Amino acid sequence: MGGLVVLSYSGGLDTSAIVPWLRETYDARVLCFTADVGQGSVDLAGLEQKAMRSGAVGCVVEDLRERFVTDYVFPTLRAGAVYARSYLLGTAMARPVIAAGQVETARAAGATVLAHGCTGKGNDQVRFELTYQALAPAMDVIAPWREWSFRGRADLIAYLREKGMPVDQSEEKLYSRDRNLWHCSHEGGILEDPAMAPPEDLFQITSDPTRAPADPDDVTIGFEEGVPVSIDGAPLGSVALVEHLNDLAGFHGIGRADLIEDRLVGMKSRGVYETPGGTVLRQAHRELEQLVLDRRVLALKDQLAPRYADLVYEGRWWTPEREALDALVDVTQRHVTGSIRLRLCRGNATVIARESPFSIYDPKYATFGADDVYSHADAAGFIRLFGLPMRVETAVKGANVGALSA
Repeated sequence: MGGLVVLSYSGGLDTSAIVPWLRETYDARVLCFTADVGQGSVDLAGLEQKAMRSGAVGCVVEDLRERFVTDYVFPTLRAGAVYARSYLLGTAMARPVIAAGQVETARAAGATVLAHGCTGKGNDQVRFELTYQALAPAMDVIAPWREWSFRGRADLIAYLREKGMPVDQSEEKLYSRDRNLWHCSHEGGILEDPAMAPPEDLFQITSDPTRAPADPDDVTIGFEEGVPVSIDGAPLGSVALVEHLNDLAGFHGIGRADLIEDRLVGMKSRGVYETPGGTVLRQAHRELEQLVLDRRVLALKDQLAPRYADLVYEGRWWTPEREALDALVDVTQRHVTGSIRLRLCRGNATVIARESPFSIYDPKYATFGADDVYSHADAAGFIRLFGLPMRVETAVKGANVGALSA
């Protein structure tokens, strides 16, 4: 084939092997692309040099943290989307922003071929390639895991050693991890047995809730139209806000989820997720909605949230369906402005106060004390009309029973 291939590159074992494999198999020049979505300095350190040692012609590292949080995380938060009842979609939201950055890099470099290191078992291959199809349908795609003969980590390590390339990984690596600004996920190893509890040394960004401090911290989160904008009254940008809440909530052991999920390819898998800041934000956002939205709008959002979650999980970000759902969410969020105070302690984020200029909670109506705005006598007519279908049904059934008896 020849030509330039742009590879979505993490520097892990798979993509380290993909660089020389692409050169051999396709006679290609390989340009690596890495998106910084908040995986941390350890994962990003030395990537460019590592890519070059593997035979790449270069490595582009782009900071996409703000785009990730502002354009992907916060819209999903506003929609209330949660997959499999407790997964806050950290990996699923990151893939379209990474793939979009990869496409932009390929265009800038004049490349017409894209490659990724996703396996044929997982969800990420779909998320990457649906983004490619939406943003660069004319570009060719190479997915080595669906082509090469390697069967596992041992094969890849042996291949790199045969090529005389440095190998940082070992065959004994316990877990497959994905980390970004929103979460850290863990799969594989002992977690493949759903009967086994995750060991404490698995966790990276949350404290053990049973050993977290007994003294709580209170935190107030401010929202404007459903978007988090401040902590304890101090305005913060999207990245700084999530980072601050990750540190604070993680310190208190908040945000762990251990779940069995359904992958797109049909199998069930187990994942353990840490989403400290996201868990607090979701709790606060839901409570503010409860204060300012009426029950039918809340019910509509609750019906559509799983559909939005499926869309994100399945990689269908670049669709008219998502745009339509976002338009509906925008309407529901017009008055989701205010502040929520939560108490963080030993794995729990408990709402203790809420305030909004658009609150539709009115103490004059809700009070158990004396008031001048509500007539208790009005309830009699309401109940009689509300119960009309029951009275009619009872009368009809009674008449039929009488006829049968006669």
